[in-house]
Amino acid sequence: MATAVTNGHPVNGDTAYPNEVNFERVQIIDNEKQFTPHLTHQVERWGLQNAGFDYDIVAVFGSQSTGKSTLLNRLFGTDFDVMDETKRQQTTKGIWMCRGKGMNVMVMDVEGTDGRERGEDQDFERKSALFSMASSEVLIVNLWEHQVGLYQGANMGLLKTVFEVNLGLFGKKTPDGRNSRTLLLFVIRDHIGTTPLANLEATLTADIQKIWESLSKPTELKDRQLSDYFDLSFAALPHKVLAADKFELEIQELRRRFVDKSRDDYVFKPSYHKRIPADGVAFYMDGIWEQVQTNKDLDLPTQQELLAQFRCDEISAAALAEFNEQAKPQRRPVEAGKRLLIARYDKDASRYHQGVYKRKRADLVAVLDSTLSPLFLGQLKNLHKSSLVTFKEKMHEGMKGEGYNFADVVNRLREQCEKSFLEGAKEALVEETDWTYEDEFALLKEEMKSIADQFRKDETKKMVNIIERNFKRQISEPVDLCLNKPTAEMWDNILKTFRETLDKAEASYLAKAKSFNCTEQENTTALAILRKRAWLALRSKIDEQTSDASFLAKLRTHFEERFRYDDKGVPRVWTPEDDIDGAFKKAKDEALTLIPLYSKISPTDPSLEYTLPSETSDSLAQDLDDFDFPSTLIILSETKNVGHY
Repeated sequence: MATAVTNGHPVNGDTAYPNEVNFERVQIIDNEKQFTPHLTHQVERWGLQNAGFDYDIVAVFGSQSTGKSTLLNRLFGTDFDVMDETKRQQTTKGIWMCRGKGMNVMVMDVEGTDGRERGEDQDFERKSALFSMASSEVLIVNLWEHQVGLYQGANMGLLKTVFEVNLGLFGKKTPDGRNSRTLLLFVIRDHIGTTPLANLEATLTADIQKIWESLSKPTELKDRQLSDYFDLSFAALPHKVLAADKFELEIQELRRRFVDKSRDDYVFKPSYHKRIPADGVAFYMDGIWEQVQTNKDLDLPTQQELLAQFRCDEISAAALAEFNEQAKPQRRPVEAGKRLLIARYDKDASRYHQGVYKRKRADLVAVLDSTLSPLFLGQLKNLHKSSLVTFKEKMHEGMKGEGYNFADVVNRLREQCEKSFLEGAKEALVEETDWTYEDEFALLKEEMKSIADQFRKDETKKMVNIIERNFKRQISEPVDLCLNKPTAEMWDNILKTFRETLDKAEASYLAKAKSFNCTEQENTTALAILRKRAWLALRSKIDEQTSDASFLAKLRTHFEERFRYDDKGVPRVWTPEDDIDGAFKKAKDEALTLIPLYSKISPTDPSLEYTLPSETSDSLAQDLDDFDFPSTLIILSETKNVGHY
């Protein structure tokens, strides 16, 4: 497995990454051709996790010891290792990446080509070049001036191989209908000026065009031109040591092409962007590297039959793996998938040794026949799962807003999901088999009913809560008025108002419950809970008005009205002859008569007495504690009656 390294220090999978933005480099592909599992974390450390499409990727490509790392460090402020001039040895091994300072740019430093350390092993340089071209928007081709016009020195042979395979792997149009484009920026180093840059450009352009025309292109891409996929651009830099001042000026000018969007020669044009969000870059690159790794056209064996044996096995395995993956979606027909798989194998493998090709084809068909049955069962499971998910999501959508009919929503969605399941299951059936989907279909219907029942219970609970809140609001004022003007019929009036309001609440529930397909038992339970909550709401309102402070105020008001005013309501004017003590006692006695009136909910009309139904065990009752209903009729305890007042 690749080891991620930042500033020369390994980072294992358990390392906690800090939140601050940093510009440390990471080795994304190591010497063993393994892709790092840490790139996602590193993108987050670079502060690019939420950049969306507001970022760019650039890579450098070229022979070893041509100053690629130095060029990147000067252009982007990165910290890639650079060569010790006295040793002339390889410094960049594998592929490294770093974020450019002051810019949302991910920079890749690719191991140099034609290095003595790799010798004749050209596999890695081909794959790394293809990976760089396929994943970056701008590929900097770094070369010396004296390499221009040379085939190997300018890496033209490698470019041809990469062009050819790149066209096969990535040459098809993107999902939005455009070609995937890349800018090839040739940076000519140690340009002394004897040969004008325009002449060097012409030479390189002609060489690249000649390479393109000589490619072995797929039939469907045979008419594609170099300009369909690549733009060419050029820059020249003087000698870094012998013309240091001029080198510095030119390197800064080249840097502006990467940062100044207003320039005509700005390199990061929208058409080059791969349209992959920044948080998906690691996964995307890992996928590209996997494609590059498994594309054996990059390192073909010389013996034709050995090649056929190897590639036919690999093509067969890849086709089968793709089939297994594509068979998962609920609408993917297994039988059609089998035909597509064989067609895929024929297309890729038929150009190899015919004897090997036909033998491996027969083996593939045999494997498929033994694989289809569990795939069919897997498809049914996925159809089942996706149908339930869809049913649940659509139920949520169908119950938004007001005025919906619950039964209509359930029936309509159930029919849709059952139809979708049956269509997918029938498409997946292969002729001349004893496969059946009846058991899975029966289970699906049962689980949809269970989901609908839970939705109904939840909606019923919500409805009861809403009705309860409305009930509390409706009885508040009438109860306050009755308790503040006590009469012998006070409890009759309160209970009459309570019953009328509760009857409306129950009618409201029953009207809505009709569309819910509620059972008789569910309605009985819900109404029982509603009645209990209504009674508790009434009792809570009564408790507000009969608290110690409120009740004493009522007694004081009643006493003062009878002591300070005569029977006609006229304020008394006391004279020495008046019996003040007698009037005081009479007013007090009349006030104390309120205590037994308030102490218990007791109407004068027996028909108005209220009783509650027996306790229910339904889940709707779980939010209510068991309580002794007769005790709730007592407002003032015996202690308060005798001594408190």
